[in-house]
Amino acid sequence: MVRYLVPTYARRRTGVDPFTLMQREMENMLESFTRALQPAAEGDETGFFTPVVEAKEDDKGLTIEVDLPGVNPDDVSVELSEGVLTIKAERRLEKDLDEEKKNGVKYHIAERAYGTFLRRFTLPFEADEEHIEATFDKGVLKVFIPRKEEEKKTKKIEVKAQ
Repeated sequence: MVRYLVPTYARRRTGVDPFTLMQREMENMLESFTRALQPAAEGDETGFFTPVVEAKEDDKGLTIEVDLPGVNPDDVSVELSEGVLTIKAERRLEKDLDEEKKNGVKYHIAERAYGTFLRRFTLPFEADEEHIEATFDKGVLKVFIPRKEEEKKTKKIEVKAQ
């Protein structure tokens, strides 16, 4: 009898590597665990937060989507330099903790992360820098980096008969 380490439902799905899914889950679990261990300093807005990122590539180029709920579009910057795309965002703490203390406000649960997000992506191809597009809609930043159209590498040479 053969036993599989990978559940049956994961083996049936085509195009999805179950070990990659397991690795992602473990990384998410470790990230959540380490975030929970970090002491939250009151009024500290200099921390980091880690939003979910998706990067997908096709023949036209690379599309990167970043979930940034609660982030003001003015606090997001996207830059390309020497083949490296940098996305930076900041989620600001909007409450006045001193004022809340005076009013007797006590938090029972505080799971929101505030601070700066910075992520760099090395592009796997030469980008058409003039046509890069970035949009921000419903808390999702979408950046499309098109491929630079390469010059025709093949030149047809006419054969002349004598």
